[in-house]
Amino acid sequence: MPELPEVERAVKQIKRLGQGRIIERVETTEDSIVFSETTHTAFAEELTGRRITDVKRYGKSFYLELDGEGRLPVLHFGMTGMLQIKGQIASYYKETPKSASTQWPPRFMKFILHLRDESTQETAEIAFLDARRLGRIRLRDSPATEAPISELGFDPILCMPSLDEFKPLVLKRSCPIKALLLDQSFSAGVGNWVADEILYHAHVHPEQRCNTLTPGQIEDLHRCTRFVCETAVSVDADDTKFPDDWLFKHRWGKGKKTSTDLLKLPSGEPATIKWVTVGGRTSAYVAELQVKQHITKADSQSDLPTLTDSETEAPPKKKRKVTQKSKGTQSNRKQKAKVD
Repeated sequence: MPELPEVERAVKQIKRLGQGRIIERVETTEDSIVFSETTHTAFAEELTGRRITDVKRYGKSFYLELDGEGRLPVLHFGMTGMLQIKGQIASYYKETPKSASTQWPPRFMKFILHLRDESTQETAEIAFLDARRLGRIRLRDSPATEAPISELGFDPILCMPSLDEFKPLVLKRSCPIKALLLDQSFSAGVGNWVADEILYHAHVHPEQRCNTLTPGQIEDLHRCTRFVCETAVSVDADDTKFPDDWLFKHRWGKGKKTSTDLLKLPSGEPATIKWVTVGGRTSAYVAELQVKQHITKADSQSDLPTLTDSETEAPPKKKRKVTQKSKGTQSNRKQKAKVD
C-alpha cells in the first residue's frame, strides 16, 4: 500500500498542480464506504468554489487547506488508492502495470477536482482513485487536531522524537519490533516495505521483541527510521533512484530473481533473503545480518493491540446462507456422529 514516501509524492503533485487554483467543480461517484461520515454530494458541495491554499501530510493521511468557510478534505489511500492527473498515467504504488492508461474519467474514480487558475484561466483536473475501496475520504474542521490524524504517533519526517524519547516508547512494549513499527499509533506513515527497510539497515530481526533490544539496536532503529524515510522522500518515492544496496530493490518475488539481481553482503557474498509473517504482514529480512536474539518465555506475549491502520481493513465476510439442503446435510452428519 502507499506509505509515507508515496503519500508525500501525492502531496507534492497536488501542490504543483492545484495550489492557488480555484476548485471550479467537483465530480464524484457515490460510494458509502470510501466517503466516510459524509456523502459524495456533501463532499462536492463543501469544496466547490474554494481555493487550494496548501496541501499537508501526516503519516499516510493528507489534507487540503482551502480558503473560505467550510470543512477540509482529509484523504487516505488505503491499499490501492492513488492520484491521476488528466492526460497522465496514475501514480501507482511500486510499479506501473502494462494495462495503465490515460483514459478519462479513469476507472475506480471517487472524485475529480476541476481546477482553474484565475490569472491565466488555465484548467486542470486531478482524480482520486481506489480500486479496492479501502481508502477513506473525510471532511474535518481541523484535520491536524481531529481523528484520524490526532490518534497517530510520531511522523518520522515531521516530528521524529529524540533518541531519549524514542527509547522508552520501544522498550515498554513486548511485541515484535516489526509489529510495533507497523502500528500507526507508534510511527505514523511506516508501512510494510518501509519497516522492513528500517530493520534491514539497523540489522534487527523483525520478530525480535521490543523489550529485548539492546541500547545499540535501539539507537540504530532510531537513526534508520529517519534515514529510510528521508531518503525515499528525497527522490520522490521513485524506487529506481533508491540505493542499490536497499532491500526494497531485491525483496519482491520471494527469491525469483536472477544472479545479477542478488543483494550483496558487506563482504561481497550473496545475501540470503528470507520471509516471515509478523503483525499480519509478510516481512523480508537478510538472514546473515538480522539474527533474532534469544527470547525468554516471559517475552512470548505481545502487548500490541490489533493494527488499526486501514492497510489491515477488508470488507466483512458474508455469512454463509444455510439452505434446506445444507440443513439436511448437517443433520445427517450429526446422526452419523451419534452412530460412530
